[in-house]
Amino acid sequence: MLARSAESLYWIGRYLERAGHLARLMRQQTESLVDSPVRDIYFGWHRIYGALGRQPHPGPLDIEGDEFYTLADSFTLADDLTFEPTTPDSIRNCFAQARENARQVRHRISAQMWTSLNRPYLRLRDIEIQDIWASTPEQFYAAVEADIDTFRGVSSSTMYRDQGWHFIRMGSLLERAELVASLLSAQIAAVRLFDVPADAYWTSLLRLLHAFEAYQQGDGLEVDPNRVLDLIVSNPQLPDSLSMSVLGLHRELSAIGLGPDRTATSQARIQADHLSDLLRSAWPGTADPEGLFAEFRDAIRRLHDLVTETYFDYPVMARPPRLGQFDQ
Repeated sequence: MLARSAESLYWIGRYLERAGHLARLMRQQTESLVDSPVRDIYFGWHRIYGALGRQPHPGPLDIEGDEFYTLADSFTLADDLTFEPTTPDSIRNCFAQARENARQVRHRISAQMWTSLNRPYLRLRDIEIQDIWASTPEQFYAAVEADIDTFRGVSSSTMYRDQGWHFIRMGSLLERAELVASLLSAQIAAVRLFDVPADAYWTSLLRLLHAFEAYQQGDGLEVDPNRVLDLIVSNPQLPDSLSMSVLGLHRELSAIGLGPDRTATSQARIQADHLSDLLRSAWPGTADPEGLFAEFRDAIRRLHDLVTETYFDYPVMARPPRLGQFDQ
């Protein structure tokens, strides 16, 4: 398929995965605004911004503020992460970018996929933070999650299983792996900053990553941070685990096949093998989980670069002119 079409499909997967991840974080955070201590609320904001690798738009958070200023800060921060046009990774901007990429490949996606992406984009385009804040903002974020789940379901049901499908899947899995690794680092840093070993903070992480029931089944009711991290890193049956994402990346790279440059394709597969080695060999018993997550994120970004070089931005090899009988 055309490189520009493959790239657009890949970025649809990445942008929607990013929007869905942030919507889950924001739903959980806005739910905590009701009857939660100020410290818990600021823990959540530190974790979100730490996972995104950026500072809050208004400036550093004041955890010593009273309840009134906490809610005012939350209003501003929610606007920054949801609707702010200058925030590249805001939920609205992610939808806009995904829709623009989908518009460029209308011929490669089903009509139902376009509709399920265009409708939530149009709704997001026409509302602002004050429109959702006056009632129940958590319901708005839950609706965004549902819209993305709908797109995934429609895609799975209607999209032809050619390379285009696998590029969407690869973009989604690569984005998920990077986001989860960043979130785990931010969780550890926020717990250390607030000096709170409370089980509730680790339970919230399990619920955020759809892992609470799986943890209870395998590890019981007592919440142990080390077991929580191990589950999210290494369990290959957990949808949001790093292990599941890496296994999926291997499958998608294999399904897509060789790019124009076989050397670049080989390097991309070697990099995917390196990610597996980090989880299989370096993770068990590591004394520096934050350092490993940083190395994992760097490896994921390197894999993205190799995918781009292999399938999207590869050099065009000009064929030598063919000599005709009158040119000899």
